[in-house]
Amino acid sequence: MTKKAILFDLDGTLTDSGEGIINCAILALEHFGLPVPPREEMGVFVGPPLDKTFQQFGVPADKAQEAVKVFRSRYTTVGKFENTPYPGIHQLLATLKAQGHRLFVATSKPEVTSVEILKKFDLDQYFEVICGATLDGTRVHKADVIAYLLEKIGTPENMLMVGDTEFDVLGAAAHGIPTIGVAWGYGKVEAMEQAGAIAIAHTMDALRTYINT
Repeated sequence: MTKKAILFDLDGTLTDSGEGIINCAILALEHFGLPVPPREEMGVFVGPPLDKTFQQFGVPADKAQEAVKVFRSRYTTVGKFENTPYPGIHQLLATLKAQGHRLFVATSKPEVTSVEILKKFDLDQYFEVICGATLDGTRVHKADVIAYLLEKIGTPENMLMVGDTEFDVLGAAAHGIPTIGVAWGYGKVEAMEQAGAIAIAHTMDALRTYINT
């Protein structure tokens, strides 16, 4: 078995954060008097940068940052903890770490919030470094977050990304890192495959097997 440096996305990969994110997105849409679509159509808010997603739902580009501020007014106090680790994720991470893999987090969620969430659910213990976006918008996209992480840890051999959207696949590919997609998150399997994911895991056991192949 080859030891790997594994970069994990957070939302939709380690934890099911949809409830809190969607609740806060609804608040922001209502702030602008925009129609609120059915919740099942709002999963796209989980993962990608918020300003771009709000524009898809009718927020003018010049008001996108205002929408993000309204979102965060609820998310930073309540929404971030409307969140649950996926069943089996603790066991998976513990096993991978025991096998000698190096584990990291690379997320487009603000870093300060990501650390709080991972600590609350006792997931932080598995990761060497947790990297996320900045609140001031200077580091937002997955490729930028990964670049920041690589500045901290160098460029280990046998790197691998694990995420649930095409943004994870494309962001990692910008640095020559292959991605295993997970099907239990909020992205579309077809989109991850089209973006170049090397495999799609539908279960924790399958993900462990792909990582150790």
